[in-house]
Order: sequence, then structure tokens, then C-alpha cells
Amino acid sequence: MSDRTHDIIVVGAGAAGLCAALAFARDGYRTALVGSLDARRDGRTVALLNGSILLLEALGVWPDVMPEAAPLETMRIIDDTGSLFRPPPVAFRAVEIGLDAFGWNIENVTLVEKLAAAAGRHENLTLIPHQAVGFTAAPDGATVTLSGGGPLTGSLVVAADGRNSKLRQAVGIETKTWSYPQSAVTALLAHERDHRDASTEFHTRYGPFTLVPLPGRRSSLVWVTETEEAKRLAALDDESLALAIERQAQSMLGAMRIDGPRGLVPMSGLSVTRYGTTRLALVGEAAHVFPPIGAQGLNLGLRDVAALRDAVVDAGDDGHEPGSDDALGRYQRGRDFDVRLRTTAVDSLNRTLLAGLLPTDFLRGAGLLTLSSIGPLRRAVMREGVLPRFGAPRLMQDASAA
Repeated sequence: MSDRTHDIIVVGAGAAGLCAALAFARDGYRTALVGSLDARRDGRTVALLNGSILLLEALGVWPDVMPEAAPLETMRIIDDTGSLFRPPPVAFRAVEIGLDAFGWNIENVTLVEKLAAAAGRHENLTLIPHQAVGFTAAPDGATVTLSGGGPLTGSLVVAADGRNSKLRQAVGIETKTWSYPQSAVTALLAHERDHRDASTEFHTRYGPFTLVPLPGRRSSLVWVTETEEAKRLAALDDESLALAIERQAQSMLGAMRIDGPRGLVPMSGLSVTRYGTTRLALVGEAAHVFPPIGAQGLNLGLRDVAALRDAVVDAGDDGHEPGSDDALGRYQRGRDFDVRLRTTAVDSLNRTLLAGLLPTDFLRGAGLLTLSSIGPLRRAVMREGVLPRFGAPRLMQDASAA
């Protein structure tokens, strides 16, 4: 094959695209990764849950990532809605389900940098720092047109090019989009007290206010609130914003200091009618977009990657090429339920907080109280939150999976 022909072409060099390229290259597929690797610091982090950690271990990058991340040993939920049916605080501990940590929190840009370094070292992986501007499919393969240089051809193209995916638009896969009357203020914080490897999520009437550990006496913030209030907070100077955060956190971690860049993220969602078409598969935010609630976004995208890898490998074992209808059919069947379930769960939680209705407050409060009181149910919910019990991709079941 020429250097313009590959088994698999991955478009998009974010975390999901890099993991997809590394996964396929690991299995011996001649892989190309198309996209810019220039990640920028924006004050956002990602809580990588246990299944995602197993994937990174399988890809050989976890030893480089772990020193920059902080474990999430405890996850607290505090109802701060002022509701009549406000339940007591609930704490979930990873040790209850046999884990040292539910996951690890790391800055997005640091994760991308570590993955990019691993991609640059892989012999089966070619990095192409251009943008994909077109896609065509034929019975014998697919072609990706680049903004600079000639076209690339391959058996399968993986669209990991984000919520505004040009490849998804090029093939006409329909989407459903929605928005919320909220935005999220994100920031990196230093604080007076030790977080003890515990994340804390305050459920307020305007959305979750969440503090997630980083190494040392540092945490990341995702403060979801009304859009106008979020804009007001984002416009504050560092000292004033830090004081507002400390007050909202009930001084749980003591005095706060802004310790890095911050951002303002509108709350929205996106779903697709299908996860691929001829010679093309969607992963990550090209396939689904979540509000930054419950650490589901990137973790779901990495499950896309691991599930697509399984579908391609299994189809290959049956004599089919990576971009075959057989491989893409397996992928579609494997992702549909998981994505719909997570989309519904995150959307429902957010809308119950916004509703302000006594019946929804009662149901939410009763649910948290039930989880805190019934051990087997609590542990089952924790396991499902970290990784689906049924149908989990193989690289997320065991770090030494083939």
C-alpha cells in the first residue's frame, strides 16, 4: 500500500480520536490520524471512570497519564435545592465495589498531550496535521479529502471530529439537538483544605455545582447555573469569583484561589439517528453531546471507541474488512442502548433540578435516600455508573485483553 492508503482513517485529534487511532494501531491496522494536535488550556477537566482507565492501560498510556491525575475515591451528593423533600448528603465510596477509585480526574489538555505523544511514537500510526474537508464512500473503500495535500483512501473512516462534525454532515446523518437555559462556569482552583480524593456535587435549583479533585490541594469546578448568572460569574475578577465559589461550596475546602484558566460553556445536547453509514462510523461528540453532568461525556465516547474496535476485530475474525457492513452493523447494535440510556439519565436529572415541582423533588429525594439506605442497590448503581455491567467492550473489561 502507498502512504496515502490505510486500513483505517481517524478524523479528529481530540481524546476520542487519539484513543481510536491508538486502539486500531495496537491491533495491527495501518492507521492514519487526521487533525491538529494543538490542544489549548481552557480550565476544563475530565473524570476518567474505571472503564476508561482500563482502556488507557490497554493502550499503554496510563503510566504516563496517572501522575498528572487525582483519584476519585469518594463521590458526595448534597441536595442544596431548598426543597421540602431535601434528603441528607449521600456518599458513595469506591471501596464498596472493590475499586481503589471510581476514576481519575485530569485536565483535558494534559490528557490530549499524553495521548498525542503516544501516537507520535507508534509505528502503525501516521499523523496527518491537516483538516478533513470531504468524504466519499464506494463499494471498495472510502476517500477523505484534506485541506492540504492529496486525498487519503481506506477501508473505514472514523469520524471523531466533534459536535459540528463535517463528516457527519457530509453523509447526511440526521441529528436532534436541544439546549438548556443554563451555562457552566469551569475553572481550576487551589484551596486551603485537603479534598481527601473526594468529589462533591451540590444539586442546586439551577443545576449541579461540582468540585472534583486534582493533584495536591487543587480541584476543578463545573458550576452549572442560569445563563445570565453564569455570564455574570464569568465576568468577575479572580478574587471575586473565588469568593463566590467558596460561599457556594459552603466553605467545605476553605479559602479558594483561581489557579488556571476558566471557561463558560453553554449547556446543550445532541443525538444522532444512527452511529454510522457506508464506510463511516461516528464516535465521541460526533455521535452524542451531553451537558457536563455525571462524568458521562468523554467516558461514553471512549466506550464508542472500544466498542468499534471490538466490532472491527470480530468482523475481521469472520473474514470481513474494517469498513464492511458487518462491522458497522455490529457497532450500531452495540452502542444504541448504552447511548440512549445515558442521554436519558443525564437529561432527566438536569430537568428535575430545573423543574422546581414538589413531585419531582420528592422522587429525586426519595431516590437518593433509597440509595443511601439499601447497600446492594447502592453498589449496583455505582457499578453501572462506572461501567455498564452487560456489553462492556473487551478493552474496558480487562487491561490485558487481546
